[in-house]
Order: sequence, then C-alpha cells, then structure tokens
Amino acid sequence: MLLPLLLAGSWEWASLCGFKTAGRWGFCGAMLLSAPGLLLIAHHLQMPEIPRFAYWLSAVFWLLFAPLWMKSGWHSQSPALLAVTGWIVLAPTWLALVNLQEIPWVLLAILGVVWVADSAAYFAGHRWGRRRLAPSISPGKTWEGVLGAAVAVAVYHGLVWYFGFRNYAPESGIAAAAMVAVLFPLSILGDLFESLCKRRAGVKDSGTLLPGHGGVLDRIDALTSTLPLAALASSWILQRT
Repeated sequence: MLLPLLLAGSWEWASLCGFKTAGRWGFCGAMLLSAPGLLLIAHHLQMPEIPRFAYWLSAVFWLLFAPLWMKSGWHSQSPALLAVTGWIVLAPTWLALVNLQEIPWVLLAILGVVWVADSAAYFAGHRWGRRRLAPSISPGKTWEGVLGAAVAVAVYHGLVWYFGFRNYAPESGIAAAAMVAVLFPLSILGDLFESLCKRRAGVKDSGTLLPGHGGVLDRIDALTSTLPLAALASSWILQRT
C-alpha cells in the first residue's frame, strides 16, 4: 500500500535533481529495493536497530546538514550525492510510516502536529504576515505564520495530551512535549528544504500527480523531516511507560 508512495516520491526527487529518464528509473529501482529490503532484513533477523540506524541518519541530516545546506545556498550537481540525499530524505520516512502504523494513535497524533502547523502557518501568515521567513527560498512564508503555527501546535498538543495520551502514557508528559517542540521547527525545515529543491529545479510543484495540490513531495515535505525522528522518539518513550 505504501510502496506507490515511495515510488512516486522517488520519481519526483529524481526529476527535481535533473536526472535523465534512465537515472530516474535507476533511482526509483534502488529505492524500491533498499527501503523495503532493510525492513525485511530487520524483521527476518529480529534486528530493530536497522531501521533505527536509518532514523538516526535522518536526524543527523535534518538537524545538522540540511540547515547548513540551506544557509550556505550550496547546490551540488553530483548525481551520487543527490541520490544519497534523496535516500536519506525518503527511505527513513517510508520506514517510519510503516513502523508507526503498528501504533496508529501515535502516528495520527504525530501527523496532526504537521497538519496543524502547516494549516495554522498558512492562515496566520496570510492574515498577519509581514516579515518573511526565508525570502530567497519561499517568499510566502513569514515569521508571523511561524508564530501562529507555534500557538496552534501548543494548543493541539495540550488537547491531545489531556484528552488522550495522559490516559495511556501518563509518565511521558515531559518527553512528549519535548518531542513536539522539536518536531514543530523540523516540519518547517522540511517544507523549506523541498522549496529550495524546487527553486533550484525551476519548478513550482514537485509533480502533477495530485491535481491542484502538486506532487507527492509537496504533500509529504514536512513529514520527511519529522517522521523518522518521531518514530525514534516514540519507541524510546513507549519503552519507558
């Protein structure tokens, strides 16, 4: 069910990187073999640390390399480096989505953080936006939108915790709040990074698979930076409750 999502995202990433047709199919094939392959190996050998390694790799990329990449404005033409970056962006996200399906209430809560942040930033930015967040990358995003999103996410987390999570994992309140505090700025970072890739490619949307909504990457950009770390943190929190 989730493999078409991985395939579509991989195709769009390869297109944004300027790969020719053969390169796009090659990248998609590598993704379809490697990400599910890691999952099968982990289940067969009973080694959950294999997906966790991918999550840690994603966390290092988004917390360290992606901000430096965006700040410097660096753009690589190396097909190998772009392919590796695409793997780090997409494969851990797919693995996290598969694993978090086993605890759907946690997955839904995490997705809610991203959706609430995105929607609130849009409406607050359009209503009060004045100061641009990253004008050279995404001129439409503003600091007022970020502030509105932060308030909305805080309210969302408070409601979800009070009416739901405190009954299932009452000892995890501080850890859950800390996780949301990290996921929120990461969701903005993922959105901006994909905007940077599209700007470099000279396109408005990552694809046309979803009429009126762009491509798959346009819909999951914030998830690529949040889901792997969320899966890593959630497993740690639930093990201690």
